[in-house]
Amino acid sequence: MLGLPAHVTACLFDLDGVLTQTARVHNAAWTQTFDAFLESRAAAAGEPFRPFDPGPDYNRYVDGKPRADGVRSFLASRGITLIEGSPDDPPEVDTVNGVGNRKNVVLLERLRTYGVEVYPGSVTYLKAATDAGLRRAVVSASANCREVVASAGLEPLLEARVDGLVAREQGLRGKPYPDTFLAGAKLLGADPTRAVVFEDALAGVAAGRAGGFGYVVGVDRVGQADELLAHGADVVVTDLADLIDRETPA
Repeated sequence: MLGLPAHVTACLFDLDGVLTQTARVHNAAWTQTFDAFLESRAAAAGEPFRPFDPGPDYNRYVDGKPRADGVRSFLASRGITLIEGSPDDPPEVDTVNGVGNRKNVVLLERLRTYGVEVYPGSVTYLKAATDAGLRRAVVSASANCREVVASAGLEPLLEARVDGLVAREQGLRGKPYPDTFLAGAKLLGADPTRAVVFEDALAGVAAGRAGGFGYVVGVDRVGQADELLAHGADVVVTDLADLIDRETPA
């Protein structure tokens, strides 16, 4: 028993914060990037510096979204508008894509320094899902998904991948739109009504609900269970292993 409705045949897992503990690394990279940007901007304008808040700001504006969407969303909350630029903008350029690429440079440095940690309960659940014959895909906004999955040793447990690179190539909208999850279900040959989404981000849970998926599991790593339910989660757990041996929902 995996705590899922009996009709479910496929599992779609977010990466950062659900399978791997890279969400905290992403948060630190965003904090470093935005703080440097905001401090420089405040100094130039002779205004007080108000730093990025790694709690509410990260969860509300950045978590689970493609990099450019996260930059745009957070800066809009501060009344700041940048030109879009192009996805290939160098990280030194103050465009939406430039700031996003700047964050990615910081992220990769931190991943090289600290490595990738998995959530043991998530590995246990992935193995149980594999043994149960459920199809399994990872769906992530990260352009570094392939490398993180490989570094974490999760490749044998995942059959398909939809990430930031795939989304860009195929023109898929990022979460909270359901496009990437729908693409993941298609790769697994599963109807969305027979697939379950596992997400820790509010935007990701909203994407699962918007896509008409059969079940949406919210994974609460930061104390936002109520918000996950409000955004469309059918159930919220603090660890995927908590689902094992749980009674099958109706």
